[in-house]
Amino acid sequence: MSLFPKNSRFLRFYEVFFVPLHGIKKELEMAKKKILFINQEIAPYVPDSDLSIMGRALPQTMQERNHEIRTFMPKWGNINERRGQLHEVIRLSGMNLIINDTDHPLIIKVASIPTARIQVYFIDNDDYFTKRQMATDEKGEDYSDNGERAIFFARGVLETVKKLRWIPDIIHCQGWMSAVVPLYVKTAFHDEPSFANTKVVTSLFAETLKKNLGQNFKKCLEYRDVKAEMLTSYDDNFDVTELNKLAIDYSDGVILADKDINATLRQHTIDKQIPLLDYHEDFGDAYETFYDQICPD
Repeated sequence: MSLFPKNSRFLRFYEVFFVPLHGIKKELEMAKKKILFINQEIAPYVPDSDLSIMGRALPQTMQERNHEIRTFMPKWGNINERRGQLHEVIRLSGMNLIINDTDHPLIIKVASIPTARIQVYFIDNDDYFTKRQMATDEKGEDYSDNGERAIFFARGVLETVKKLRWIPDIIHCQGWMSAVVPLYVKTAFHDEPSFANTKVVTSLFAETLKKNLGQNFKKCLEYRDVKAEMLTSYDDNFDVTELNKLAIDYSDGVILADKDINATLRQHTIDKQIPLLDYHEDFGDAYETFYDQICPD
């Protein structure tokens, strides 16, 4: 029974203003988790690969399951900004990050994937990204400062999320480019309200870097509570295996995102007694259940 007489102006007012608000409230109440995806690659901005396809598919899948998401990737030099309709977000840009005793301006750009209804934030910098390709140069050689680029990317994402005033329940890292994020979340940023209770999940892919990150990488990692002496258990030259071990050690959960993952990394996760999800081709239900395991409601 209606509270108002049929066709009354009060009933019309209620239907126009309060019924839609009730629907919006209901949608908000149904939202499950806030998940921050930090991706090395996302299709269609870069060529298709296991990483780029998952970089798009996973956020889209979780958004369709009513999780609230944000997603980031580097603004690699091979990304066509005009075709992708990227534009700078002035209010988020302008910060300088000091890496290896040098100031590097942080530029934030954004674009949307219309078919997926996903907004993507891009971390940009002229020296590290705009004027470069991805992991390798035009001759197929690894960039000598890939470690610094990963550090800049990690810190750039975390600083931007703080500015967004958005508090993720879960941070899901995909690709070696995001491998230092777990370290920073659990140490340098652990007192930040944005990340104080955030759980970190790392996906491992069958990817590789040809060169190690160099003996200066540990020194470049230093920031706030992160000191080089904390990293003595890792090889001084820091190859991609050591980088993935670093990500594992500071994660709350690890996912094997490829069939052929370095057995050493799988065993390292088990030895550290960190929750592990083996490879699932049909990942939606498996990943969502794993999120619930790592971050119960």
